[in-house]
Amino acid sequence: MKKQNCGFSLLEIAIVLVIVGVLLGGMLIPLTAQMDQRNVSDTQKTLSDIKQALIGYAIVNGRLPCPASSTSNGTESFAFGGVAINGNCSNFYNGFVPAATLGLTPVNSQGYAIDAWGNRIHYAVTSANSYAFTKTGGIITGGLSALAPNLLVCSTATGISTSSCASGAALTSSPGVPVVIYSTGKNGGGGGTSPDEAANPNPNSADNDRVFVSHLTTATFDDLVDWISPNILYNRMVQAGMLP
Repeated sequence: MKKQNCGFSLLEIAIVLVIVGVLLGGMLIPLTAQMDQRNVSDTQKTLSDIKQALIGYAIVNGRLPCPASSTSNGTESFAFGGVAINGNCSNFYNGFVPAATLGLTPVNSQGYAIDAWGNRIHYAVTSANSYAFTKTGGIITGGLSALAPNLLVCSTATGISTSSCASGAALTSSPGVPVVIYSTGKNGGGGGTSPDEAANPNPNSADNDRVFVSHLTTATFDDLVDWISPNILYNRMVQAGMLP
């Protein structure tokens, strides 16, 4: 009498492995999506914290800080001959959040504020009114009616120029806003060859003007863009007794 073989055949093992693989793959996709959403939420909170820190800095100092340059280790960077008293920054539109100047975290080993993916967070500040917004006391002495911050955020790069959005594409009210901050998202600017991401300075874009793009995430755009409206900045400074 032959002894019955109770083991599994190679075919049966292969089928089981395929089924397990399919089940694990189905679980990993939702987990990856959850992680991506968490990173987005964490980065949005970081951007919100940065906005509050910038407003607080303006209340205390009567001006906004200059952006950090790529070599300033997270401190604000002035142009040659630039100082707080004249407000001449080295990188008005393509710099980074000056985390060391603001005392912010999280930062990387070089002192730059970073998003949930470990990329440096970008910060642009208006150079309007002869650097009034980055000059000591410039916001206070400039006069609210005369101040005209001119950073623009558009919903698309289509029809964009170095100083304007296409008709109906502006997300910011006229004449513009004093501050734009943004994360280059999960791809770290890797989609910078797309027109929309290329409009926001990143490692793959040489763009350096006062016009930016923001919209919902797509296959070629995952930047997270935020800004401070002049009215919010002025109102907070009025509440603090810094403006009349």
